[in-house]
Amino acid sequence: MKRSELKEFLDEKAALYNQASFIETDPIQIPHRFSKKEDIEISGFLTATIAWGNRKSIINNASRLMELMDDSPFDFITAYKPGMEDRFSGFVHRTFNAVDLCYFFEALQHIYNEHGGLEAVFSKYAHSDSLQPAIHEFREHFFELPHQARTEKHLSDPMKNSAAKRINMFLRWMVRDSNTGVDFGLWKSLSPSQLSCPLDVHSGKVARKLKLLKRKANDAKALLELDTSLRGLDPLDPVKYDFALFGLSVFEKF
Repeated sequence: MKRSELKEFLDEKAALYNQASFIETDPIQIPHRFSKKEDIEISGFLTATIAWGNRKSIINNASRLMELMDDSPFDFITAYKPGMEDRFSGFVHRTFNAVDLCYFFEALQHIYNEHGGLEAVFSKYAHSDSLQPAIHEFREHFFELPHQARTEKHLSDPMKNSAAKRINMFLRWMVRDSNTGVDFGLWKSLSPSQLSCPLDVHSGKVARKLKLLKRKANDAKALLELDTSLRGLDPLDPVKYDFALFGLSVFEKF
């Protein structure tokens, strides 16, 4: 396809899937259960953290997690203290277990108490054209407290050549506008133009077929290549094409 044809094709697919009906089968439905900013942030962050594997399993485990947090994520994080670990003893999603989860509670409490909250950290370290450096700095703050080394694998670092799919997806949720009712547009201090596409097996496969991406590995270098291609199509909102790439793979088997 010519560039103009490719843009028209992807714009149509993005509009098709960036609709409220998308929420019904996607993990983003979990933060949509809440209305308070901090509840949306925390539920979104924890849901994105376990967003790999079967989507039904992700949604079921994220739902269970919200129930264990008394369906009040921010209040729970605020009140969390040592000794509350027992209620989470059976929680596991793939390799993410109760040990990891309870450290995430401590770290989130630390982020809100000492660093002004999730949005404040990402805004502080954001570059005008990228949030990847901010992800790295956020991760540094997140692991400031004593923790087991195993837990670090559950928060990716772009500076170690990770595409950081899950955290980039979370940032899309928080930053992109809420015009269609899917993403939230909660973080006004950041712009959609700074976002990076959540690169995974689905978006990567379609991006390569459409010649938006040549690199074979789904890593940070591939993410930069894909971001460059998508920003060439829409510099103000490049990550809207995540809906097109994902939808073409999952729903149309493109």
